[in-house]
Amino acid sequence: QVQLVESGGGLVQPGGSLRLSCVASGFTFSNYAMGWVRQAPGKGLEWVSGISTSGAVRNSADSVKGRFTISRDNVKNTLYLQMNSLKPEDTGVYYCAKYLGPVADNTVPRTKGQGTQVTVSS
Repeated sequence: QVQLVESGGGLVQPGGSLRLSCVASGFTFSNYAMGWVRQAPGKGLEWVSGISTSGAVRNSADSVKGRFTISRDNVKNTLYLQMNSLKPEDTGVYYCAKYLGPVADNTVPRTKGQGTQVTVSS
């Protein structure tokens, strides 16, 4: 059974940083591309960033490019999202997501964790 458990969210001031983590289990983590998606209050799911199986290929939405960095540790079965220079519009629930194969695109995968809340406010 696939399990994705996110952590690291919280309340942070504009300009601050957070690092999200996602521990995966129930599947061979290193065989699948992974990603992060988010949902702002009252809005739909938005793709944020994706990473290939080895970590060699990464892509991000224009709204977070240059501020957010996705990474993975295939030994620890863990996905990360380093978020810097946070803005109020980054507020939302952040979900770890598993793609169906080795390549991450800019779609929202069906398999997601329970999410972690990120609130950017002064």
